[in-house]
Amino acid sequence: QVHIVETGGGLVQPGDSLRLSCSASGVIADNNAMGWHRQVPGQMRELVAGITKKGTTKYSDSVKGRFTISRENGNNTIYLQMDRLEPEDTAVYFCNIVWQGSDQVYTYWGLGTQVTVSS
Repeated sequence: QVHIVETGGGLVQPGDSLRLSCSASGVIADNNAMGWHRQVPGQMRELVAGITKKGTTKYSDSVKGRFTISRENGNNTIYLQMDRLEPEDTAVYFCNIVWQGSDQVYTYWGLGTQVTVSS
């Protein structure tokens, strides 16, 4: 079983910063990737940023240059530093972890943390 905990959401004003944290624990393959996704009611969940165990990163075009994903060495904890936040960044942010097993892809999700950007 895998347990994922996200923290750091909140209400901020446009231009402010927030830092989200995510920790995954349990039976987890070493060769995994973790990421942040976000979802607005009525819309599909979208990838915000992802990072592999080796540190390779990927960002959506809408957050490039404003958000930075990072990962602690040796464990399954990631962070999302969000700068110059915009009202369009308002969403529930979900953390996930994924890896390829011998017979299937394993994906686990956290419960999400709300980020609201409003003046």
